Amino acid sequence: MAQNNLNQKLKNNLGSTTLAELGEIELINRLSQFMDTNQIENDTALIEPLKNEKLIINTDVLVENIHFSDKLSTPSDIGWKAITSNLSDLTCSGATKFLYFTIALIAPSSTSWKWVEGVYSGINEALKKYGGKLIGGDCSNGKQKILSITAIGSQGPIELNRSNAKAGDLIVSCGPHGLSQVGLLTLQNEDEIINLFSNSLKHIAIKSHRRPRPSVEALEALIRSMPNSCLKVAGTDSSDGLLEAVKSICRSSNCLAVLDQDNLPKHSYWPNNRDLDHLCLLGGEDYELIICLPKNLANKLINEFPQSKIIGYMRKGEPKVIWKSGSEIILKNNLSFKHF
Repeated sequence: MAQNNLNQKLKNNLGSTTLAELGEIELINRLSQFMDTNQIENDTALIEPLKNEKLIINTDVLVENIHFSDKLSTPSDIGWKAITSNLSDLTCSGATKFLYFTIALIAPSSTSWKWVEGVYSGINEALKKYGGKLIGGDCSNGKQKILSITAIGSQGPIELNRSNAKAGDLIVSCGPHGLSQVGLLTLQNEDEIINLFSNSLKHIAIKSHRRPRPSVEALEALIRSMPNSCLKVAGTDSSDGLLEAVKSICRSSNCLAVLDQDNLPKHSYWPNNRDLDHLCLLGGEDYELIICLPKNLANKLINEFPQSKIIGYMRKGEPKVIWKSGSEIILKNNLSFKHF
């Protein structure tokens, strides 16, 4: 039923005015409703300087049929995801304030205004929830839809960086993994796999795929649980998958990671089936915070943020990831996201 409703919404969008019919000037005028007054009067945007604060800047690109599909998500879902994926990058670098965003929109001239309006409505929803202002961008005709977001945030008291891990640190996942991938497979009707999951989990998974959330609360809990003397922590997000997140910390910190296969971060509704571990490890787009901490601080974080879970530890050795048993992690199903 939900899929039928989505298809109807998508059909309704097709009959509206196209960008070719609107023209650039009218498109920009309509987009101005999502920004402060007079924000589009110049080709640049003035940013107020912040005293004693360090800025973190991130650019992320969402490409049609690679990062999103109109067949599976509504325009507002796509706009929401465009912002929250950037917020996740800022969060996993330690940003506690989200300040400004610019958007470059590329779309075929046949694209309907309703689609664009829906995307920007989703963007506006995310900004209202998490903070920040849309201050401009650019638009152009192109063969496929592309959204390029530049996000600017302010660094908080903790510097999160992949290179800060040390041998002996425990690896902590601040949320479950695999949900977004299960949601995608459900929307694609991959029956062989999705039949192994309950309807309750699939409902949660679809929402996780369409409306991901950055680990803002996890970062806030980390800050509350840390002593003032500890300002550098190893961390990243799992946008490209849990396993890839851990591998990236290993490479940057020159450490070996040991994962506990019996303690992977899965949702409580997740089936007890080892054959599904590849979805948890490789699925991607879960946007959870993955951090490495000494044992005492890891336990403090778990007390402060019960959704978090210790999934392994770092030790000296070749920068790679192995199981606690000492064996290599070999997965038959390779879902790892590839940018090229």
